[in-house]
Amino acid sequence: MSVPHDWTPSTSATSELRPDREHVLAGLKATDEGDPQLVQLLTPEGERVADPRFDGYAADVDADALRRLYRDMVLVRRFDREGNALQRQGQLGIWVPLLGQEAAQIGAGRAMAPQDMAFPSYREHGVAWTRGVDPTDLLGIFRGTDNGSWDPNEFRFHLYTIVIGNQCLNAAGYAMGQKFEGKVGNPAGEGPGAASANEATVCFFGDGATSQGDVHEGFVWAAVYDAPVVFYCQNNQWAISEPTSRQSRVPLYQRAAGYGFPGIRVDGNDVLACLAVTRWALEECRSGNGPVLIEAFTYRMDAHTTSDDPSRYRLADELELWKLKDPIERVRVNLVREHGVGQEFFDEVQAESDALAARFREFCVNMPPPAPDRMFANVYAEESPVLEAASGVPRLPRVVRGGLRDAAGDTLQGAQRRPARCDGTRPEGHRHGRGRRQARWRLPRHRRVAEGLR
Repeated sequence: MSVPHDWTPSTSATSELRPDREHVLAGLKATDEGDPQLVQLLTPEGERVADPRFDGYAADVDADALRRLYRDMVLVRRFDREGNALQRQGQLGIWVPLLGQEAAQIGAGRAMAPQDMAFPSYREHGVAWTRGVDPTDLLGIFRGTDNGSWDPNEFRFHLYTIVIGNQCLNAAGYAMGQKFEGKVGNPAGEGPGAASANEATVCFFGDGATSQGDVHEGFVWAAVYDAPVVFYCQNNQWAISEPTSRQSRVPLYQRAAGYGFPGIRVDGNDVLACLAVTRWALEECRSGNGPVLIEAFTYRMDAHTTSDDPSRYRLADELELWKLKDPIERVRVNLVREHGVGQEFFDEVQAESDALAARFREFCVNMPPPAPDRMFANVYAEESPVLEAASGVPRLPRVVRGGLRDAAGDTLQGAQRRPARCDGTRPEGHRHGRGRRQARWRLPRHRRVAEGLR
């Protein structure tokens, strides 16, 4: 049994166990900078570099495929910038920008197969785009009208998760279900059990979420059950105002070793590398080799959300340095230098992105207020008598001075003014303290009507 050691020993006998200053600084520096293990296929200067481990996973990316990746990133950045502007103009309650993280999201999203499942946090607008979710479907969340306007089963893209790190538990459980249902590790061949039918799950979260217990619990469950889940951490260097060096003593991808599954760090501003590494990780999971942790090493070029002011905790020089590593610019340079793509293509993409932003804005400013029955939609799998009765009310009572009034302005009397118990029932005869001793509990009127009672 190992014996814990004091990290501030007072004797020379234990001082040898304490890491020296250079070792500690090197470890902290590795959390903020790409280390030699960083996977990169496209340099910030747009030069294609070889990596024998992952070149095969990007072998099909020719000039046309690279154009499509460029288009994805430009369009996603454009409607993201429009969302930011709409919030500043009072059209949205909040917006969560992804500026600078386009390559990390488009690369991972395009690596997924149609049958794979994605569990996002609240910044994965690029992944949503690759899964076929229209950008306008994202607006309801940030305008406060709904929790998501798309069907997760149809698009294989879960609704946004606001609670930090909670999606890792959901993703681990979903991936465990994929394994229990025999959707993992099937050999090549024809039929429903063929390898082409194998599934995997990708869970997206940020570096700040790695300090949450839900993430580590998800790691544990996934590791124990060899769940086919790719934990995709977008390390954008800042958990709101906390740098990565304040959260971890080692690079985040190395944490996977403690749970018994592989971890890898990829240049999160390199869309080719993100595509290739995610393809490899998904192949590992679909084959039954258990979970994989990917750390996409990128940078948050904008605020955490529109309610944040990053100038209060980070320097402008840091931002300017990362602008030189822009994920879109390196692809543009590669297309021009190595594939001879002319200006006409870039102009067409820009025009398309402007049209998308205009449609995005028009939809937002013309969004109607949700109908009252919207609150009852997608709540229960089957309609209940209580819900059916309640949803038939055109307008719910509102509280005014002097009591409750209905839609016509008439003061509500009787049972509707009596205090309700936690089980929804009300005391008969309970009005302003009178009749308490004689009170008997009965169902509220809408429940009696629904159940055929008087």
